[in-house]
Formats: sequence, C-alpha cells, structure tokens
Amino acid sequence: MVLDGASQPEAAERDGGWIAEILGREIAHRLRHQGGGLRQLLADAISAVAERHQLIPGQAPSTTVSIVRWDDQAVDVLVLGDSPVIGLTREGRIRRVEDDRLKQVARQQRERIAERGGFGFGDGNQWRQLVDEERAHRNRPGGYWIAEAAPAAAHQAVRAQWRRDEFEAVVVMTDGVSAGVQRYHQPPDWQAAMDLARTDPRSLVDFVHDTEAGDPDGRRWPRSKRHDDKALAVIEFSRNHGRPHEVAQ
Repeated sequence: MVLDGASQPEAAERDGGWIAEILGREIAHRLRHQGGGLRQLLADAISAVAERHQLIPGQAPSTTVSIVRWDDQAVDVLVLGDSPVIGLTREGRIRRVEDDRLKQVARQQRERIAERGGFGFGDGNQWRQLVDEERAHRNRPGGYWIAEAAPAAAHQAVRAQWRRDEFEAVVVMTDGVSAGVQRYHQPPDWQAAMDLARTDPRSLVDFVHDTEAGDPDGRRWPRSKRHDDKALAVIEFSRNHGRPHEVAQ
C-alpha cells in the first residue's frame, strides 16, 4: 500500500502525514487479519481511526490510499485519491488504475493560477484559496473522494481485479512520482516510467525531482510547492507463482 497525506497551508499537529501514518497502520493490521473486499476493509479502517481519534468529517486531515493485494490467482487493486497503480502485462501492455476526480474540481481557480503564471511558492493565499475550494467538494457526489473521517468514501474507491498470471509487474506511486508522466512528460510515457522503476526505483524518483528542479519557480508547471513527496512500491511477479520479489523506495 501507498498512502500520501494531503498537504495543507495551515500548520497542524494532525496533518496529512499524521493521518497517512495512523490510517496506514490500521489498514495493515486489517489486511493481515480481515478478509473480504478492499472497499469494506478500508471503510472499517477509516471508521476505527475516526472513532478512536474523534475526527469530524469535513474537518479532519486526509490522505490517498492505494492497495495492491494478490494471491496465486488474482491481483486486487484499490485506488482512492491520486496515487495511481500501474500494471505491466507479460505481453508488454500497460494497465492503469487511476482516480482523477480531484483534478475535476476547482477548475476556475486552477485556470486563474495558470493565467498568472503559477503559484509563486511564497504566496500562501493562492494555495489556501485553492485548498478551500477543493475541500468544499470533498467526499460528496459530484466532487472527489478521499480517506478522511467518512467511511462512505471508501465505497467510492476505484477498483480493479486482474489475473495474476497475466502480469509481470505492478508499481504503486504517489502523485509526486506520477506527475512525471502525467504533467511533465518526463519520462515521456508509462512504459518508460515502468522500465526505470523496475531497473532502479530511485532513478525514477530522481528523474522527476530533477525535472521539477528545472522549473524552480513553478512557471512552466504551476504547482503549490517546488517538490512534492515521492514514494513508490515495485512488485515483480514470478512466472511460477512463488512469492514475488518486492522492492520499496
């Protein structure tokens, strides 16, 4: 699993990093001890964390959640938020599980920021206005869904199930890594990104990081911070259905 806590303009002890760590531990425990569908498992984890820490829907920090679970027959994928899962079949085809609903809200604010030439990383007001508009659409129909304090969000996660024997590798990543393909086109496509990730995960992280460094003021690619958090997990499946080799970066 990969969780990516949402950044927020205001400093708080319970921020995106906090909820990602706390919820991640709860999900990990349930993956070991609870069967059933991934959506229900995630809903139960969110409910438990919200109750334990008295989190209020709409006022709590949030995080993406992406999970890949497999056995000898199938690979189950869940994506809630913009941390995509990319699969490579043994025929060399790319399969993507993505949740782009966050990008569909606050479009006017994003357009105005782009017209002004980007955020300017010292301008917290622009970022705050964008975040406030996004939050107004969080975990509600017509908006976007994210892991926060509302268990119902888990049932809106994007799901996929693949045949295990059809896949060679799967990569799970935060949007700080996927932006390389999705926004910067560096690497130029998912095939190139998968090649880098499987050869040396750090090389993909460095590639995207260096691309952002070439746009230090966020003018070419408007964004709220110069460098986003970057993490990925690489899962390599063997043909004999033995335990796959896992690499985390």
